[in-house]
Amino acid sequence: MSKQDYYEILGVPRNASKEEIKKAYRKLALKYHPDRNKSPDAEEKFKQISEAYAVLSDDEKRRIYDMYGHEGLSGRYTEEDIFKNFDLEQILKDLGFGFNFGDIFDTFFGGFRSNPRKVIDVEITLEDVLHGKRLDVDMPINTSCSACNGTGAAPGTKKRTCSICNGTGQVRRVIDQSGFRTFVSIEPCRTCSGKGSIIERPCNTCNGTGQVTSYKKVNVKIPKGIEDGSMLRLDNDTYIRINVKEHEYFKRINDDILYDLYLTFPQLVLGTEVRVPTLDGNEKLKIPSGTQVNTIFRLKGKGLPRYNGFGRGDELVRINLKMPRELTEKQKELLKELDKEFN
Repeated sequence: MSKQDYYEILGVPRNASKEEIKKAYRKLALKYHPDRNKSPDAEEKFKQISEAYAVLSDDEKRRIYDMYGHEGLSGRYTEEDIFKNFDLEQILKDLGFGFNFGDIFDTFFGGFRSNPRKVIDVEITLEDVLHGKRLDVDMPINTSCSACNGTGAAPGTKKRTCSICNGTGQVRRVIDQSGFRTFVSIEPCRTCSGKGSIIERPCNTCNGTGQVTSYKKVNVKIPKGIEDGSMLRLDNDTYIRINVKEHEYFKRINDDILYDLYLTFPQLVLGTEVRVPTLDGNEKLKIPSGTQVNTIFRLKGKGLPRYNGFGRGDELVRINLKMPRELTEKQKELLKELDKEFN
């Protein structure tokens, strides 16, 4: 089932300003907040509008979404990452909700996780981004601890029921009370981390987790055009984070690559023909006479593949002046003569 367009969810045009997006979110958040709207689908609707706001209020996430849609976001961010680094807490406080967004975030994603997310960092080259790559990674696998039979308690001991939540793993908290209105938040119990029980003596083998970790070698396909920092999901709680190494010659700018070409003063004034490196090998480039510093020449289709798209970006060749550190006496005299001619 395809996800609904974020702009449609908030009811704003694609060219909406940040202020318009924020205003639309505030209006919908007030309408669908689960503590004020008791309809069965209110919580899901609130999550949808919050997710839309989290993306469209962030310049980088919005850029990726506008270019590549939901697939582009899922290729770079996990669902939890979408909700990082934005100002929902302050907005909710402004609306009269006296708690932070982490409380709702816990509700959205199950509160305290028994299996925290695991991230495996892998490093690839810009050439790997161009061609794609397959690589083997060691994926951690959690299995039940045989020493404690998965309880997390030391052999011969037992867990005890949490006295704060009475074993439910949840507690109720009044978050706003004014006049005849009372709003109650149900959230994971922080004393027992939402588990309902407390381990007095943790198992030494698994350190109280009830699980031990082994590793399985998995062959992973790295798609063409992938961006630095992208996350690829291996299973429900394991991800690969892509780290693209800095290149000796090129700097990445979205799907384009930038190469700084250094030329001498005579080459710029008189014009020349040079060979410049590309990811596909060297290419001839004609430099017209009178070319200025910071001029950019574009080599079409010599950039990187478009992630989840077609075609390639371009290579941008930026012109720089190659300034000599030392000059011979003859070179100095020639430059003085040239300076007289110019003046």
